[in-house]
Amino acid sequence: MMAGVEPENLVAETPDTCGAYPRLTPSQLEALGEVGTTVRVSEGEVLARAGEPLVSFWVVLKGRLMVYKGDAGLGRSGQEPGDDGLGGAAAKVEIHGPGRFVGDIGLLEGQPSFATIAAVESGIALEVPIEELERIVTGDPLLGDVILRAYLIRRSMEIGYGAGLRVIGSPFSPDTRRLLDFAARNRVPHRLLDVERDPAAEAIMRRTGLGVDDVPVVIVAGSRILRNPSIVEVAHALGLRRTRPPATSDLLVVGAGPAGLAAAVYAASDGLSVVLSDAVATGGQAARSARIENYLGFPAGISGAELADRANLQVAKFGATLFAPATAQSLTSDEGALAVQFSDGTSVSPRAVVVASGMEYNRLAAANLERFEYTSVYYAATINEARECGTDPVVVVGGGNSAGQAAVFLAGTASHVHLVVRGADLTASMSRYLIVQVERHPRITMHLQAVVVSANGSAHLESVIVEHVPSGERDEVATAHLFVFIGATPATSWLAPDIARDERGYLITGRGATPSGSSRHSLETSLPGVFAVGDARSGSVKRISAAIGEGASVVRMVHDHLETGGCRL
Repeated sequence: MMAGVEPENLVAETPDTCGAYPRLTPSQLEALGEVGTTVRVSEGEVLARAGEPLVSFWVVLKGRLMVYKGDAGLGRSGQEPGDDGLGGAAAKVEIHGPGRFVGDIGLLEGQPSFATIAAVESGIALEVPIEELERIVTGDPLLGDVILRAYLIRRSMEIGYGAGLRVIGSPFSPDTRRLLDFAARNRVPHRLLDVERDPAAEAIMRRTGLGVDDVPVVIVAGSRILRNPSIVEVAHALGLRRTRPPATSDLLVVGAGPAGLAAAVYAASDGLSVVLSDAVATGGQAARSARIENYLGFPAGISGAELADRANLQVAKFGATLFAPATAQSLTSDEGALAVQFSDGTSVSPRAVVVASGMEYNRLAAANLERFEYTSVYYAATINEARECGTDPVVVVGGGNSAGQAAVFLAGTASHVHLVVRGADLTASMSRYLIVQVERHPRITMHLQAVVVSANGSAHLESVIVEHVPSGERDEVATAHLFVFIGATPATSWLAPDIARDERGYLITGRGATPSGSSRHSLETSLPGVFAVGDARSGSVKRISAAIGEGASVVRMVHDHLETGGCRL
């Protein structure tokens, strides 16, 4: 029996209260049996260990399997009962009987297991190779969706629970915040152990011989220690960056937001060799939305994270190469031969490039705010940020859909949400359905025609000053968490200055891109063979559906460019 697991925890099967643990039907089990192997398991037999890659998908046929999410070896000395030994919540034990399956979305993404899976009693399990599971998830609309939906729900639960990575560091350290942001953007469960306040952080550092120079420290699956790692090192440890891109390809897509994901999926499905890169993670700004309610086909809404995870599976299904995290630094063209250089020294020479690098968030011009930029200012409102804020009051700045979605989502856990809007009302840039939710929510207070002018605090943010612009009256609002959604600027600085841009830096496409109006394609930039889609493009509609539409449309133009050798009118 594992340390910290009491016998009574192994009696009852974990209830399925939210669709995370469905029981497969006989016909579904039969379909899996056609591609799997029936295996006899003994009591206590370990099928997968935390920190190691998962090589199989396991389904219970007879008996019960235990999923143990807790300490895999660190910090057991002096450990309290139920404590995971890593300063997180109590170790979590799940019990699954016949018809249930184990694992989460990381199994399909090549990540190491964050849990240990073992047999509670002797029985029979069905072992399915990962490649067969991938085929079912991406090809069987019924069985595949049952598994995928359960996996996505489980991952969301694990993020809220704070399972997975442990990051030991100071919340006031830019390096620590960088690691936390990377984990959040890649939808990896994680928890911060504050090295200055959390006794568990000090105990782990002492027990493992870690020093000040090693901080921040990342612990993967309770066993693998990374000392002051780079983002790329963490990505490798998590299986997020498993391959290097080929030196040449038909198409390189820079930026893996909705537009870039769509371009990669449609181009790869057409048979083109495709490399998709992103500086941090797939999903772009959309992945930071807790719930998107106005996307066609999802009447109940869909989280940006789920949309990104589903798209990731399609990218893999059609054979595109995902290269992330990878920061594009330059694009050159030598007599039509394109080359993109990345910050790690990698160079890719594609026949065509789609720029889908999106935008970078605007910073709030408020006095003293730079002191708290890496500790108290957020540009996304997901379950990670909500967990960090807890029930504390929060301030959201902005009057668009992103701000409205954030306010409504955070109001579900925060004691109060102050929404600071520069305009006289919300109708200018917020959808009507969101306005209704904001106005009706009892824990949201709107400050119209108002701006945040300064921030106060010592070690951390304690309050902000909100000024009502017409009257000049100022109020001090107590908060340790400030969310900023005031627009963004195009992320196009990595491109050569001679590529045509408008006055705000967005890439001009179509006939307006060149003085002679010689561009053949509406999404082609002034540089032949280089196309722009989504938020980085001048005149684009800043909506997810529009970005996906452009990503799909540009593939036809890429085909035409490749077939004609890039000849322009």
